[in-house]
Amino acid sequence: MASDMETEVQAIDRSLLDCSAEEVAVKWLQATDLPKEVYLHLAYYIPKIYSRGPNPAPQREDMLAQHILLGPMEWYLCGEDPAFGFPKLEQANKPSHLCGRVFKVGEPTYSCRDCAVDPTCVLCMECFLGSIHREHRYRMTTSGGGGFCDCGDTEAWKEGPYCQKHELSSAETAEEEDPLMHLSEDMIARAYNIFAIMFQYAVDILTWEKENELPPGLETLEKSDTYYCMLFNDEVHTYEQVIYTLQKAVNCTQKEAIGFATTVDRDGRRSVRYGDFQYCDQAKSVIVRNTSRQTKPLKVQVMHSSIVAHQSFGLKLLTWLGNIIGYSDGLRRILCQVGLQEGPDGENSSLVDKLMLSDSKLWKGARSVYHQLFMSSLLMDLKYKKLFAIRFARNYRQLQRDFMEDDHERAVSVTALSVQLFTVPTLARMLITEENLMTTIIKTFMDHLRHRDIQGRFQFERYTALQAFKFRRVQSLILDLKYVLITKPTDWSNDLRQKFLEGFDAFLELLKCMQGMDPITRQVGQHIEMEPEWEAAFTLQMKLTHVISMMQDWCALDEKVLIEAYKKCLTVLMQCHSGFTDGEQPIVLSICGHSVETIRYCVSQEKVSIHLPVSRLLAGLHVLLSKSEVAYKFPELLPLSELSPPLLIEHPLRCLVLCAQVHAGMWRRNGFSLVNQIYYYHNVKCRREMFDKDIIMLQTGLSMMDPNHFLMIMLSRFDLYQIFSTPDYGKRFNTENTNKVLLYLVIIFNGEKNRFSPGMGQVNATDEIKREIIHQLSIRPMAHSELVKALPENENKETGMESVIEAVACFKKPGLTGRGLYELKPECTKDFNLYFYHFSRAEQSKAEEAQRKLKRQNREDTALPPPVLPPLSPLFASLINILQSDVMLCIMGTILQWAVEHNGYAWSESMLQRVLHLIGMALQEEKQHLENLNEENVVTFTFTQKISKPGEAPSNSPSILAMLETLQNAPHLEVHKDMIRWILKTFNAIKKLRENSSTSPVPETEGNIIEEGSRDKDKAERKRKAEIARLRREKIMAQMSEMQRHFIDENKELFQQTLEELATSTSRALDNSPTVSDTKLTALGPKQTRVTEQRQVVTCILCQEEQEVKVDSRAMVLAAFVQRSTVLSKNRNKVIQDPEKYDPLFMHPELSCGTHTGSCGHIMHAHCWQRYFDAVQAKEQRRQQRLRVHTSYDVENGEFLCPLCECLSNTVIPLLPPPRGLFNRLDFSDQPNLAQWMRTISQQIKALYILREEESANNSCGSNSEKMDELQLPKGFRPDFQPKNLYSESIKEMLTTFGTAIYKVGLKVHPNEEDLRVPIMCWGSCAYTIQTIEQILTDENKPLFGNLPCRQDDCLTSLTRFAAAHWTVSSLSAVQGHFCRLLASLVPNEKNENLPCILDIDMFHLLVSLVLSFPAIYCQDFSGVSLGTGDLHIFHLVTMAHIVQILLTSSTEENGMDQENPNSEEEAAALTLYKFLCQRTGSALKEMSSGWHLWRSIKAGIMPFLRCSALFFHYLNGVPVPSEIQVTGASQFEHLCSYLSLPNNLICLFQENSKIMNTLVESWCSNNEVNRYLEGKRQAISYARESNKLIDLPDDYSCLINQASNFLCPKSGGDKSRAPTLCLVCGTMLCSQSYCCQTELEGEDVGACTAHTYACGSGVGIFLRVRECQVLFLAGKTKGCFYAPPYLDDYGETDQGLRRGNPLHLCKERFKKIQKLWQQHSITEEIGHAQEANQTLVGIDWQHL
Repeated sequence: MASDMETEVQAIDRSLLDCSAEEVAVKWLQATDLPKEVYLHLAYYIPKIYSRGPNPAPQREDMLAQHILLGPMEWYLCGEDPAFGFPKLEQANKPSHLCGRVFKVGEPTYSCRDCAVDPTCVLCMECFLGSIHREHRYRMTTSGGGGFCDCGDTEAWKEGPYCQKHELSSAETAEEEDPLMHLSEDMIARAYNIFAIMFQYAVDILTWEKENELPPGLETLEKSDTYYCMLFNDEVHTYEQVIYTLQKAVNCTQKEAIGFATTVDRDGRRSVRYGDFQYCDQAKSVIVRNTSRQTKPLKVQVMHSSIVAHQSFGLKLLTWLGNIIGYSDGLRRILCQVGLQEGPDGENSSLVDKLMLSDSKLWKGARSVYHQLFMSSLLMDLKYKKLFAIRFARNYRQLQRDFMEDDHERAVSVTALSVQLFTVPTLARMLITEENLMTTIIKTFMDHLRHRDIQGRFQFERYTALQAFKFRRVQSLILDLKYVLITKPTDWSNDLRQKFLEGFDAFLELLKCMQGMDPITRQVGQHIEMEPEWEAAFTLQMKLTHVISMMQDWCALDEKVLIEAYKKCLTVLMQCHSGFTDGEQPIVLSICGHSVETIRYCVSQEKVSIHLPVSRLLAGLHVLLSKSEVAYKFPELLPLSELSPPLLIEHPLRCLVLCAQVHAGMWRRNGFSLVNQIYYYHNVKCRREMFDKDIIMLQTGLSMMDPNHFLMIMLSRFDLYQIFSTPDYGKRFNTENTNKVLLYLVIIFNGEKNRFSPGMGQVNATDEIKREIIHQLSIRPMAHSELVKALPENENKETGMESVIEAVACFKKPGLTGRGLYELKPECTKDFNLYFYHFSRAEQSKAEEAQRKLKRQNREDTALPPPVLPPLSPLFASLINILQSDVMLCIMGTILQWAVEHNGYAWSESMLQRVLHLIGMALQEEKQHLENLNEENVVTFTFTQKISKPGEAPSNSPSILAMLETLQNAPHLEVHKDMIRWILKTFNAIKKLRENSSTSPVPETEGNIIEEGSRDKDKAERKRKAEIARLRREKIMAQMSEMQRHFIDENKELFQQTLEELATSTSRALDNSPTVSDTKLTALGPKQTRVTEQRQVVTCILCQEEQEVKVDSRAMVLAAFVQRSTVLSKNRNKVIQDPEKYDPLFMHPELSCGTHTGSCGHIMHAHCWQRYFDAVQAKEQRRQQRLRVHTSYDVENGEFLCPLCECLSNTVIPLLPPPRGLFNRLDFSDQPNLAQWMRTISQQIKALYILREEESANNSCGSNSEKMDELQLPKGFRPDFQPKNLYSESIKEMLTTFGTAIYKVGLKVHPNEEDLRVPIMCWGSCAYTIQTIEQILTDENKPLFGNLPCRQDDCLTSLTRFAAAHWTVSSLSAVQGHFCRLLASLVPNEKNENLPCILDIDMFHLLVSLVLSFPAIYCQDFSGVSLGTGDLHIFHLVTMAHIVQILLTSSTEENGMDQENPNSEEEAAALTLYKFLCQRTGSALKEMSSGWHLWRSIKAGIMPFLRCSALFFHYLNGVPVPSEIQVTGASQFEHLCSYLSLPNNLICLFQENSKIMNTLVESWCSNNEVNRYLEGKRQAISYARESNKLIDLPDDYSCLINQASNFLCPKSGGDKSRAPTLCLVCGTMLCSQSYCCQTELEGEDVGACTAHTYACGSGVGIFLRVRECQVLFLAGKTKGCFYAPPYLDDYGETDQGLRRGNPLHLCKERFKKIQKLWQQHSITEEIGHAQEANQTLVGIDWQHL
């Protein structure tokens, strides 16, 4: 980089570098007209420095600007070299106790839920970690960029405003001292001058609007014809549109266009062409023409290059000012003064005003720069913050108007600064009193909603995207209002009262425009054609909900304000009502001797609206009158006597009737818009200011009027008046739904809301929340987040749940999946109310079901009686009289009557249930009254007497009590029996109470005797029934087991057979073969334990036919999935350059990329599978023609889903009988030892080589028999013998198929079954798969055998047998050639040069390849040596090579650990061998004196190899495993050695064969690479290899967020990455999902993550998306899925998307689970299952992530 800079500097005009900052500053200091001097300097140099040519060179520009332009200013300011001047300033400056750190996009911010004054008060990570709040309940979010840290602001925190870094020292007093004290007079004057000139210059140039000439004082003499075509950002056009347009307009490549678009999006503008005016103008016209078709065109300007240059410097200058004032508070104060000084033009002429008012004309980059400057200057100086707030409030309307017209997001608009000003409590109060801010905001808001109907209500147009966009802008005003109101005043001044009430008036005006908006009329006859607009009105209502609540909270704090507000609200409500009652004729209603006048109004015929904010506000204030006791202190000041209750209840009542009718299905033809409105009306987001307040309003009305009148008005509105007033009407009329609702409402008035809302009942707010929680949890146990969603939030986003949840619920921790749940405590069920007013219908029935079930489990009766309620407050005390009013009793009587004679009437059980509930409530009330009696009080509530009286003379209906007793035994009411019984019991209890207190005589009833008797009878009956049922069950069970036994006896042979099959098909356990019970089990060699082979019969999952696995039968196959893998890799950076030429014969110990085979273990006939696969392919082709969608599998790559378990597969493994038995001939000769065997093999190899050469030479000549004779052929070796292939055709075909699949996937090449590398890849896959499984078992500390799931067991069996049989379908000479080269790496011969050295071979891969290729030579050897002998010698040879490998690379330090029984023979032998190696390597090895350490490192290093070998030979030869290896124990090593026929002292191998081994070891050690390693010139793997794990994640998630917020996108010059994503395999952070980091892979553009998976995980990747907190699995380009992250909050829930913000901590178990998926190679399978289960995942473009 440095050299680049130098060359650049040389290219720069020398005259620029000669300019000296010091000289210029001296010149300025002496100047008389400083502004002119400075402007001349700028005018001359800026066009020379900035923007020469089309491509900007930011480094060069910055360097020159610093040297020539900013340097002199710094000199001038300091009066000396700034390198000394600035540090002096910093020293003199007192460190600020405000943090003021401005947040970057995506940086973590913390808000304390206990101490923050409101949710906008946040801390940066550093301050948070040093504050007291980390011990509190806090919320963590990621910043959208912009805001700043509030540490040190005493107004933002209730306690702990300072972190340790910003704490005030005790010496400092809190009073403000003047920051200018620390500066000298000269300094102040100079700073003033230079700041004034430069700030003025920057503001002028940035707000300059001419495109072709400069501001006065900056013109240059010669004017060049150089222009820029400048493209500006907007929020309307997409990336794709801009890229496409640019490619056409300035004919650039797509990459360049993406670069342009990214810069435009980031900085707000970018020049896309440089040249003369006409050249640039042509590009402009193309861009405008191309983008103006659908929307408004992109903004493009052709600007003169000198203007662009000055503007670039203007931005640089503002940044510079921001940096300079960081050195000293004094300088900050001066800049603030300069900025806020009124200019010559009076109002709004200060520089700050100018910038703010031209905000919407500036581009994004310029805005963010000057906002940053405002934040670091005006907002950090408390004196000027106040002055700035006043300027901001005065310009508020204009700024908001500009913002509405502007099309940039709010984040980059100056209006977003409102959150910094309005949330400061003192500023907010000052702005309300001095600038009348509340009224301003509300009026501005009203200005923007202009559409009204004739009555002056809001009317919204269709909610198009554009409408929604504009409407969102308007809503930001509501947010500002919320900020102003969020902190409540404690002391009120008269000014504040007056201004607040003015604001309240304006607010009432707003609500008045909403009262009755969007009225609806019931559609009759036909369905509505256009869904009417409803969203906007509800969006408005939702946004205002908190504001309405906060207004009420403010009113509650001051009695005078409350009284005034109440009067104002009432007046407005009367105005709203004035026009409503005309023309509706009055009628008189009468029931039971009561009559009332009302108007005729039918909801289902007239217009009705769900929006009644004014009535609801009045209801809220009315409750406050009771709560704050104003109603009792100053009744004379309140207009309570003027209230007309029927008028107050009219509209809320209509609203409830509308809901009832919609539920009853009467409004079906009004479409979904109405259904949605009703849903939101009850929804937790709106109900607090809608449904709840309507209920309160009805209760308010009821508390002021005769309950009989109230009920009659209600009946008439619900269209039910007729039924109850005329006796027989019910028979002709279906009243089901509406009736239900009526009773429902009565319950509500009475029971619920009033008691539990503070102010109506004698309770506080926590009781209300408790009750909500109890009723939510009585439906089912819930997670914390679900509960929070079900509870209403206040303006601080708090529900208050944490404070009470412990009292009512217990928390259950989650397991590996799922989330933690809260369960209701059993003692809280007594508070359950079946008719809880916030239950929806579905919730109510679920809750009823759950509660009854609970009671049944606890053996209680299933009555759900109403709970006991807290007493009412005096203002509402008269409410309960409704229960004993005549009309109410009449209604109850009528319904019970219908129930008794249940044939003729349209009644329903739910009606009866509600009536019973009401009676229950009345009884509970009366009981409470009696229990709380004082001496002088007379009980006025005499419900029990009233229900005991029979009806009046004409009808003589029985009393309610009598009817209940009749119903108790009615057969059709089984369900309600318990409830009726509970009522009768309570009735008797009350009667006793009355008799005891004997305040009033009670008429005797004969009820209780009947009741007791019937009760006992009932119990006995139930018991008898239960007993009968039990006996019946037992009898049936006995019959069934008898039948089963018979069946087994009759079909014995069937069962025998299946049992055998089971035994063979799953893992071959020990007891299957009685022959090998006592002997020592040996897996290989001449002494190999002989096992009688069982028949293996399997069933095809497709055709269900059974078949035995035999050599010559039709092939059976297992579905399998082959994939490249780097799970064991020790070097991920190794890439195969040219796969076509790559030789995979030797696997390097780094295992940089292996081929893994896995299977789900399901078996099919080969031909069935072929048919199935053809069908899948055909279907895929048909589907591709119809829709271009990815499926979860890629048929072109041979993928399919297993027909049974839908597991992703891409090939099949043939099932074979044990293959070694086929090639093994009788061993009639003595078995040679290692040296003899090697000699024979070497001769055989030599013979083969000579023959090869002959063949190639003699292809032209005649026969070569005489040559054969000259050759010394080893005894019994017949190289011309071609072995016969015993396998059937279909098995051969499958062997080839599977082999080719491994070759294709493993090398990423086109399939070619003739390729000589196919067998190598098959052996490699077998070895690698065994290694991965051994590694997993070791990591989990499980024994080697007896613990594998049967799918893995079957897979390994088939894979090993397949690999052993594959040579039969390959070219014999090729396999022989492979064997020769493999063996040559251990036993050198002159033919094979340049083979890898011993350090660079993975010994287990070598072992598997040698053993499996050996039969190709052995089949031509008729000397009578057994195959097992060869296996054994190969195994011993490789083992010895591995021991040498371990000793050469072992790095064990000799530490003075205790050595057990020091001089055992193993240790002595190990030492001897080591010394021999030392001699052979020229003593480059470290000296070792302790054999104990050596032996320990050998044992530890060779263990994985031995375990893998045991697995391999077990599956190859089928020898059962000794039981000792099936458990984890200390002596694993000895048992493994014995099973593998190795001596326990492995070094004996060297001693037994010392002659030959000495030469071999010498040849291994003399390799040049070994010497280089020992001299330290290269690396080598040491053993045992460490297991690969996923990276370590921090415990606290915010560390990751912080790490990600500091991560810069590697491509786009220091820009923040939008979606930083962490690779969990290697820990690389990537910039995902963005154009900037796309790369080309195999010819298509892919995102950073996809590209990384190919480099790091050979196509499979596991990532953590840090901002979203979700795990991403990727496989290939088209497959991916999201997975639950391993981070949980304290409630055991994940937080994908970080929406809730609870602190997250790492859950180690879940992270282990992800790690296990990775180690077991199940990621692809996991993705397949996820995509099958969730079709939306298939549509995502995974390759772009």
